Amino acid sequence: MRKNKTMIFWFCLPALLTLLIMYVYPVCRTVLMSFFQVESVTASMSDWTFYGLGNFNKIFSSQSFRTSMNNMLLIWFVGGLITLALSMLMAVVITSGIRGKKFFRAAIYMPNIISAVALATMWIQYIFNYDYGLLNAVVKLLGGDKIKWLGTDMKFWAMTAAFIFGSVGYYMLIYISGIEGIPRDLYEAATIDGAGKVHQFTHITMPLLKGVIKTSITFWSINTTTFFLWTKMFSPIDTEQSTIVPVVYLYDMVFGGKGITTRDAGAGAAVGVVLTLIIIAVYLITERLFKKSDLEY
Repeated sequence: MRKNKTMIFWFCLPALLTLLIMYVYPVCRTVLMSFFQVESVTASMSDWTFYGLGNFNKIFSSQSFRTSMNNMLLIWFVGGLITLALSMLMAVVITSGIRGKKFFRAAIYMPNIISAVALATMWIQYIFNYDYGLLNAVVKLLGGDKIKWLGTDMKFWAMTAAFIFGSVGYYMLIYISGIEGIPRDLYEAATIDGAGKVHQFTHITMPLLKGVIKTSITFWSINTTTFFLWTKMFSPIDTEQSTIVPVVYLYDMVFGGKGITTRDAGAGAAVGVVLTLIIIAVYLITERLFKKSDLEY
């Protein structure tokens, strides 16, 4: 018995060390750093100067940070509402027994197997391009004037639309897995009792998908707070107020960016802490709102 415990310990040790070194230590260091004035991420702790809540006051008093938070909230709420609703709709349609189920599922999920850089480039060059983009070709065909989709006033929504397109398939698969786990007997019994498709969806599908919806919202919140690549693709040269999000603001604070002459790793760490607290808050709220259904299946 003792030999078995020893063997289990040695097998678990590499994973445990990896967890401590790669995850626990950076998280603890970042939280601690957020309360100190630190110029460089690699600076020795002996060079840190205690700053209390100064870093948090600094970022919340910054107009760029407030703009980035506003952009992130818009992506989270508006983008999340559209993405999760479309994903749910497509999952319900595909699991309803339509012909070509496998084809439609693969086609909708396909954007997720394409590199995000390639996907963003496709939208920028072939959809939103002012001279030969698909959208302006349609506008011109209808007799309208070409639109600067990547202009300052439209760029944020263009970026959000492209991000939604690349996300729908992922959440659709999550919903499909949840719907396929619901016993068909429930739908058959409801049909016999005279319940229509809408009634079945609101009284069977939705209540039994509470856990899946909660997971989807949590995943969407994480994807929104780590929204970095899409911003850089739509604003590749300088950080723009129309596309800035907190992680880009964090990057500019730590490594330098437009209008930032002094690097501040402490303020960057404070941004990271704020984003983490937001994700925890979303998780706790969804955990409370989407309690486990009383229905058993």
